[in-house]
Amino acid sequence: MIPAAFDYFRAHTTDEAFAHLQQYGAEARVLAGGQSLIPAMRFRLARPAVLVDINAIGDLSALRMNGALLVGAIARDSDIERAPWITDRRWSLIRDVSRVVADPVVRQMGTVVGSLCHNDPAGDWTAASLAARAEVTVRGKDGARDVKIDEFLVDSFTTAVGEGEMALGVHFPVADDRTAGAYQKVERKVGDFATAAAAVQLSLNADGTIREAGVALSAAGPCAVRVDEAEQMLRGQRPSAELIRAAGDAASRRSAPQADLRGSVEYKKNLAGVLVVRALRQALSRLGVQA
Repeated sequence: MIPAAFDYFRAHTTDEAFAHLQQYGAEARVLAGGQSLIPAMRFRLARPAVLVDINAIGDLSALRMNGALLVGAIARDSDIERAPWITDRRWSLIRDVSRVVADPVVRQMGTVVGSLCHNDPAGDWTAASLAARAEVTVRGKDGARDVKIDEFLVDSFTTAVGEGEMALGVHFPVADDRTAGAYQKVERKVGDFATAAAAVQLSLNADGTIREAGVALSAAGPCAVRVDEAEQMLRGQRPSAELIRAAGDAASRRSAPQADLRGSVEYKKNLAGVLVVRALRQALSRLGVQA
């Protein structure tokens, strides 16, 4: 199939892009990487009347540290995958995700912000952003605002980006050197949607107890979900096999997947718990802790 007819505008500044979005409102869609939007248009699942291409806006390609890691709206998955700082264990969660999003071809054009705005229930960056407590900068008619990721992810394929608005970038807090994360994903083949996936980020106190914990799941409900129960039980505790198993059990309870060709509800709920256990052990191992 081919897309329905649409008008195309290539913006060279954020002001220009925003003007088009304000003019056309719900009829317009932003084109960044296009790795989700274009296939949806081909199958007539999305039928925007106007595409606003933001790929010529150089400011939106930012990938820099400035109190937080800023990932601009057209920064590619592959840009993160090849970034020189990605080997630092503080960014191990981000590194893990950047290597397993879809496949290498898609990662050359796909964007982190685009993935967050698409908000697929089985997306990778959504779960990682929850675990890392990211914030998304959204520009609206009243100016730019920062939206916490928990408030940004509203429902399946729905975010806090309103009509005539655009997401400019996502900010990941800069972690200290006692922080590490991990991302565990099961898929039928490279490039397939996740059967289940788990994102974890841990920060330790000097005495080895857990200061902060982020635990989130993908392919576990209408959109990525935070496992609040697991985070609460981990904080302030010394890592142990029993504690990790309890966090995995909490993840299984929190998971609310749909049965499909990838597996039954029972299988996917169990898998979510297993992946949280694996991710916690991997994050702790990166911090030199065995549990």
